[in-house]
Amino acid sequence: MTLRDLLADTFRTLWAHKLRTSLTMFGIAWGIISITLMVAAGEGFSQGQTKVADQFGKNIMIINAGRTSMQAGGMRSGRRIRWHAEDYKTISTEAADCQYVLPELGNNHVVKSAYNSARRLVVGSLPPFADIRTIEIDEGRFYGWDDINEANRVAILGSDLYKQLFAGRRAVGEEILINGIPYTVIGVMKEKDQDSSYDGRDISKVFIPFTAVIRDYPNSFGPPMAIDRLIATPKDLSVHESCKAQVRRSLARLHHFDPDDEEAASIWDTVENSKRFQMMTDGIKYFLGAVGLITLFLGGIGVMNVMLVAVRERTREIGVRKAVGATRGSIVRQFFVETMIVVFLSGGIGMAIAHGICSAVNSMPMPMYFDGLIATWHTSLLSFALLGVVAVLSALYPASRAAAVDPIEALRYEAGG
Repeated sequence: MTLRDLLADTFRTLWAHKLRTSLTMFGIAWGIISITLMVAAGEGFSQGQTKVADQFGKNIMIINAGRTSMQAGGMRSGRRIRWHAEDYKTISTEAADCQYVLPELGNNHVVKSAYNSARRLVVGSLPPFADIRTIEIDEGRFYGWDDINEANRVAILGSDLYKQLFAGRRAVGEEILINGIPYTVIGVMKEKDQDSSYDGRDISKVFIPFTAVIRDYPNSFGPPMAIDRLIATPKDLSVHESCKAQVRRSLARLHHFDPDDEEAASIWDTVENSKRFQMMTDGIKYFLGAVGLITLFLGGIGVMNVMLVAVRERTREIGVRKAVGATRGSIVRQFFVETMIVVFLSGGIGMAIAHGICSAVNSMPMPMYFDGLIATWHTSLLSFALLGVVAVLSALYPASRAAAVDPIEALRYEAGG
């Protein structure tokens, strides 16, 4: 029997048992739909969490000064520590595994435009602050190193503050007053979701160069040139612990406290938080994938059962074929091909439906922490690999049972029926 004849005979057989074939195909299609959607949902949840976390900061460590809890160098415990505006320069040199070490200073001030006013937090740092804190600009630009070097009076408005001060009017190039000092607006930030904060939502702040805030608005709650906090980022996640240790050692040397004194320098490590959350989302993704996998294999068992019934129903046909010279291999091939066609046709239909559902869902607005149903090529490749395994396992036993039929017994069995 040629391949063409084999395929034609297979499709005739499947068409002759349309209801049974369609129900069998439904089980496989549903398994593929389940595993695709469940893994896609897990991936969407994982990426959504990562995106929201990045809105707060990209792998940042926030270092706050506290009080010493240990004696060091003959100095008493309980001593108040303050970071100095120049500390970041020394730490940047000594902490080789850190990509950035930035100072941050912010105070609440009255901010006025020609149309409205508000009391908001005015924050000063350095240009990399925009990247590591995800301050994306909708219009204009963020301040640069020239603005830092010249202590230019330029400002970037958070998206909510822009709406309050300018109510949709053009802001870039306009002048605002911060505690009566004129600043030129050079940028307006994009909207962003932010699920955590240490001093308020970024969309409600004003961002100005660090040198300008030190000159115009020094920290009124501490000694001159004292700053609120330092922000550090590792060069790579693999060196994040060593970056943190280097920062702590450098600060301990500068401010005369024990490097192991966590009360003197408390660190909010978002990298550790992200790792813990990633483990949780990965667990959810793997669990959902396992549920889909079980569903797919249950569909495969259904296919095997149906094919075993088909072997039983077609016992006389198998006997006649073997009696007229059909080989064991041709019988195996016939049932094997029939099963593979059923499995892969239904799997392909299921895959198309699943991706259609993903596209439909992704066209709708997504809630925070969920980035949609993300069916990656890894998911598709995994689904087809599992489909192949199910197809082979579903086909082998029924095909071997068919090939093992004795032609004489088969004819006698059917005739007796």
